[in-house]
Amino acid sequence: MHVHTLIIGAGPGGLSCAKILADHGIDTLLIERNNDIGSKVCAGGVTWSGLISRLPETLVEKSFPHQFVKTPLQSITVCEKQPIIATVNRIRLGQHMAHIARDAGANIRTGLLLRQVKPSSICVQDTTTGENEEISYDYLVGADGSNSPVRRYLQLDSKEIGVGINYQIPGDINRMEWHLNNTLFGNGYGWIFPHANTISIGAYAARSTMPAAQLQKNLIQWASLQGYDLNKQPAQAGSINYGFQGWNFGKTFLIGDAAGLASGLTGEGIYPAIISGEQVALTIVNSAHSSSVMDTLIRTHAKHSKALRISGKNGLLNSLLGELVTLGLRSGIVRFNKLEMAC
Repeated sequence: MHVHTLIIGAGPGGLSCAKILADHGIDTLLIERNNDIGSKVCAGGVTWSGLISRLPETLVEKSFPHQFVKTPLQSITVCEKQPIIATVNRIRLGQHMAHIARDAGANIRTGLLLRQVKPSSICVQDTTTGENEEISYDYLVGADGSNSPVRRYLQLDSKEIGVGINYQIPGDINRMEWHLNNTLFGNGYGWIFPHANTISIGAYAARSTMPAAQLQKNLIQWASLQGYDLNKQPAQAGSINYGFQGWNFGKTFLIGDAAGLASGLTGEGIYPAIISGEQVALTIVNSAHSSSVMDTLIRTHAKHSKALRISGKNGLLNSLLGELVTLGLRSGIVRFNKLEMAC
């Protein structure tokens, strides 16, 4: 089998890329190792500046014009006219995007495990039948997440990794919370994100400042103080690659987490995945396509990475910066959207 463009990974980035390519009549195949599309460890938060305004209302579970931020020294509430952040169900978001991509003409195949990447073809295995297949391509797009085989094929390392741990428990609350505490979460944070009938409780930190096992232990202890017993709840953990080393490698491209475009500072990944997926598609359609949108995304990513490096130097500095940012939010000097990848 031969296709013009082969996309590995049916996350938001891969699906947005497939939709635009198909819109332009390009023979596009997107493969996904899982049988179902959309499942991923994620708090499910999307920002107004990034995606809320682009999503159908039916996909938004709850939206919040108020954000509660707590540090060891401060408790503040940030208020805006528009919703600052909304929560979405990642499975429903993925299925919605897959439906749009298929309607545009993209071919999406699930249950295919990538076994080998070669210069003009890949080898895959059907996870149901065990049968092997070779698929050749003109263009290859790696949208295959933080542990991207396409990234490894390009011989790029993946040393800058963040860890997110999430518990999705039954409940119905209406306050979105962010907790900054260097002792508990390193230079990351703990969160409480309300969904339709569940609550996402989790923590994120750069692996260099907080090992995953310690982060989970601290998360469970912290959650109990907030009134949530997580000891018997199933945990989900995922890695976030923020080590950006390029996205355009001739006829091979990387997008989203595979490119290291997630924010190392906040763990935000949906917006950079979708934007980079769209821009890769437009570049494949027209090699002279302007890279200005990608350039802006990369500059914002670099700012987040710089802030992460500074805050990760020592605990005292990180605590001080956390208090200063919170004070800035409280006084209005710092706008919440300036902490987003879409700023």
